[in-house]
Amino acid sequence: MSNKIIINARPYETRIAFLEDGIVAEIYNERKTCQYLIGNIYMGRITRVLPGMQAAFVDIGLERAAFLYVSDVHRDMLNIEQSMFDALKEDDEFDPQDPETFESPPHSLLHFNIEGFLREGQHVMVQVAKEPLGEKGARLTTYISIPGRHMVLMPKVDHIGVSRLIKNEAERERLKKIVHKLRPNNFGFIVRTNGEEASEETLKSEMKFLLKLWDEIRDKGENRSIPGLIHQDLQASLRAVRDLFSRGVEQLIIDSSDEYNKITEFIGTFAPTLKYSTELYEGKDPVFDAFGIENEISRALEPNIPLKSGGHIIIEWTEALTAIDVNTGRYVGKTNLEDTIFKTNLEAAKEIARQLRLRNIGGLIVIDFISMEEGQNKESVHTTLQKALEKDRAKTNALPMSDLGLIEMTRKRTRPSLSNLLTEPCSLCEGTGRVKSKETLCYEIFKEIEREDLIAEESIDIFVSVSPQLGNFIEEGEKKAKEALERLLKKRIIILVKEEYHLEQYKIFS
Repeated sequence: MSNKIIINARPYETRIAFLEDGIVAEIYNERKTCQYLIGNIYMGRITRVLPGMQAAFVDIGLERAAFLYVSDVHRDMLNIEQSMFDALKEDDEFDPQDPETFESPPHSLLHFNIEGFLREGQHVMVQVAKEPLGEKGARLTTYISIPGRHMVLMPKVDHIGVSRLIKNEAERERLKKIVHKLRPNNFGFIVRTNGEEASEETLKSEMKFLLKLWDEIRDKGENRSIPGLIHQDLQASLRAVRDLFSRGVEQLIIDSSDEYNKITEFIGTFAPTLKYSTELYEGKDPVFDAFGIENEISRALEPNIPLKSGGHIIIEWTEALTAIDVNTGRYVGKTNLEDTIFKTNLEAAKEIARQLRLRNIGGLIVIDFISMEEGQNKESVHTTLQKALEKDRAKTNALPMSDLGLIEMTRKRTRPSLSNLLTEPCSLCEGTGRVKSKETLCYEIFKEIEREDLIAEESIDIFVSVSPQLGNFIEEGEKKAKEALERLLKKRIIILVKEEYHLEQYKIFS
């Protein structure tokens, strides 16, 4: 089967699914109430410099202040030599919005004190590198990058790069030579994966477009009131065409005629060969139902992922990291224990790589594979995981498996995970994922009744309103304990069932 892009576009929300061989690999969701900020360029004002964090807060006109680390500040502002930035990697692992792609020693930017060159009230042109997450504002960079379909313009970095996903060395050299020949001095370009086998004329045309766009952005920045937006990235459906619609994608299907017209116009200008691969969906069922995507999204919000063998994976999120646990479940194997565990771990490694993309899990990730005895098996599981991660557009780094069967890895986080986007903390359990047991709640009520009785002046009945589950437990499971308390207090305890109450909700009154 081939790859497809499915777009469900509505005035309030645009959802994009990327299917690999019929399996949902990635989900993108943009709502009108929560606009996608990455790639937007602003004129901002420094509101506070934090020497202890080597960062500054920047007002860019959003509700929450964004932040700028010293490593995201361009050398022109630092007033240091270009030679300190000449060690950039020659592929798209270099990311002007990711300071990790610079060589660290001996020229680490952390050697510079941010208070020495940034001050409160200073105006800066910045770009959003990471979406706001939780209580943290957006992360900014002064290394502006402007993506096109075939290449990315980096007006402040003198660098030529080629996507690491373009493997053919002869093609890489051809593209570098073309870009070197065409680009203006001191302007950087990275050829994207979509640029593979692109003609010189195609690259020249796009380079001209990007340079013109940069001139317009600069002009707007000089005349824009501060703080304020000076350049907004493409809307969700057009970003999908620019970033996802490559030669490896057989079809793009969208269910909105208005968005379909915008896409075909965009394709006509930037990628006319894709015109016949675009289709307006007119089926009876909703497009995400027709392709089984709706069910996949629901499953992606569950912590437990079953494996075909009978094993399963459990994904749990904490403040500091994401923990993934692999279990054999009901899979018993056919030969011996080591073979059973090895096969489960291999299957889990592939599925974990898919789930990281699907759920857009970023940051520090610890995977607890089932412990294996043979070193070769450990290496095979690690290799399988790395190979599966090669399909991921986000930068990943997986360390070898430890003696305890753990693999520590990182995945670059730029936008909220699917769970953060589609869910919110439980008001009942306050984010713990657990609630008090019926037994605990029953005894909590009994204790509170005793406390209330200390100040009661009259001997009257006590009423307790509870949920149906708790009411049944008290009347049947704890009937003797309830009667003992009634004898102690010399009062009747009357249980009133309220259908609308949740498990932990109750009310005591007389």
